[in-house]
Amino acid sequence: MRILDRLQSGTPCFSFEFFPPKSDDGVRALFRTVEELAPLEPGFVSVTYGAGGSTRQRTMELVTDIKRQTDIEAMAHLACLGHSQAELDDILRNLDEAGMENILPLRGDVPQGAADFKSAPDGFEHASELVSFVRKRGYKFCLGGACYPEGHLESSSREQDLEHLKQKVDAGTDFLITQLFFDNAFYFHFLERALAAGISCPIVPGIMPLTTFEQIDRITRMCGATVPMRLRLELERRKDDPEAIVQLGIAHATLQCAELLSSGVPGIHFYTLNRSRSSRMIVAALQASDFAAT
Repeated sequence: MRILDRLQSGTPCFSFEFFPPKSDDGVRALFRTVEELAPLEPGFVSVTYGAGGSTRQRTMELVTDIKRQTDIEAMAHLACLGHSQAELDDILRNLDEAGMENILPLRGDVPQGAADFKSAPDGFEHASELVSFVRKRGYKFCLGGACYPEGHLESSSREQDLEHLKQKVDAGTDFLITQLFFDNAFYFHFLERALAAGISCPIVPGIMPLTTFEQIDRITRMCGATVPMRLRLELERRKDDPEAIVQLGIAHATLQCAELLSSGVPGIHFYTLNRSRSSRMIVAALQASDFAAT
């Protein structure tokens, strides 16, 4: 199933993102998580791609196994940084032959601590180039794309970041998934700016329920997402009570999702950190209400 078709079905699409575990035990735990989410009938799940292609093989194995062994659609992340065009073509061909229909082309991250990391001489430096490569090779994949409501950390301005996004969409991206955010105002303002720039494809908001107090600073450093002061203060009050932090994270994300669904978003993408409890509770609550039927 092409994810674009699901996003245009008129019913909100709930999706979940995982990262490839490092061990076989981790893989088994991940499949248990997928099984726990299955009753919610997710539109799709996605599996991330390690810096410099470090989890390439496990990512490909996981998405193909999820698609074959469950009734859930799977989307592979594919980063261009660190790969030659021949390697990328080989990966795309293998995914195509495995029956995969959806891919999320990305630039990718430099491996941590690899100051002298160099990409392949004929490789790509931007996701838009990878999108063009997929289209020129004639593959029929439905292509997603990442976008940043608060701007990419490496962009000099939000205007520049939006220009780069427009290039990626014009190259053949079918839909977009946002970086996580905790204040819906950033998403709504981003939608207005994107539409004014001529971007009309579906833009799915990305939500991550906070589960620990330590996540606050890590998330801010990692992606620049703003944690509203009121939420930060409430988390501070509960920092010595792990379960209270989880419950607050669920409550805040549920309110976010309810407002987003009321505004008519095509779906919601959950960053799960390979745990299902918070996201599962949020989606179950939304499905039990009128929000999931909008």
